[in-house]
Amino acid sequence: MTDLDPVIHAQARLRVVATLSALADGDRITFPRLQELLGMTAGNLSVHLRKLEDAAYVEITKTHRGRTPATLVRLSRRGRLAFEEYTESIRALLNPTDPKEQP
Repeated sequence: MTDLDPVIHAQARLRVVATLSALADGDRITFPRLQELLGMTAGNLSVHLRKLEDAAYVEITKTHRGRTPATLVRLSRRGRLAFEEYTESIRALLNPTDPKEQP
């Protein structure tokens, strides 16, 4: 059995990654929209995004929409793979017997 990824396992980061994984591969979401969906403060979300960014699980792009600054967030390929492995580990914990091995 695989250990649970400690970067993702923290409740707030798990919520962030789960939300981002619902986006199509390569799609991005604005920081304020992500903050709204998660009901997190800007500071709290920033801290958790930084940890996910340090692990290369998210990619953050700072840009402008017209004259307004915009921060866009997306799950990286590495982050998507890490989340898939994490969910497989959770499933294995919840259902330790493989149905293929049952008589």
